[in-house]
Amino acid sequence: MALAKNAEEYIAKQRQALAMNPDCGTTRYNLAVALLGQKKYDEAEQELKEALASSPTLAEAYVQLGGICLQRNDLDGCLAYNEKAVQARAGFSIGYGNIGFVHLQKGEPDKAVVALNKAISYNSKFIQAHASLASAYYMTGDLEKSISSSKKAIELEPTFPVAYHNLALALFDKKDYQGAIENCDRAVALGYDVPEGFLKEIAVHRSKN
Repeated sequence: MALAKNAEEYIAKQRQALAMNPDCGTTRYNLAVALLGQKKYDEAEQELKEALASSPTLAEAYVQLGGICLQRNDLDGCLAYNEKAVQARAGFSIGYGNIGFVHLQKGEPDKAVVALNKAISYNSKFIQAHASLASAYYMTGDLEKSISSSKKAIELEPTFPVAYHNLALALFDKKDYQGAIENCDRAVALGYDVPEGFLKEIAVHRSKN
């Protein structure tokens, strides 16, 4: 209840600031983020577009608009906004990471690899990008690079469950069943919802050891 009240107070302050300075893109962006927190997507979208009208290089606003598109299952819209984000700011790793993620969702792993490597080149500690890159390499059949990317993600964040799952998949395909079992168990222990089919395959090899 206190959080909701604080959010309302914060929104009221941003609106008050905008009344005095309607062309402040940053204030509009802050208001939009608060509205997104309340799941007021249409209102937030309008504020983000107005923020960009005032501040065309506000790359984060494009990313947030991409997030709204994703909420609506509009992958192409999400991709377009993130492409605008990286045009608005050179070396914007989050934008490239999101572009890679969308290409993965669209079943375009080669394009995802390019974008995710760019994301990592601008931010070598971008854990999600390393994990997504592992998925992209796995989809292209490059198991060694997939394993390497997963291990990098785990090195950066030892409790990141999706990285263990990705690593387990690649090791399984390389017939390193013991390694696959260990990493699958770690993913499960960390709360990752491993697909039932893979758990069954793991169980077959677990019984052989």
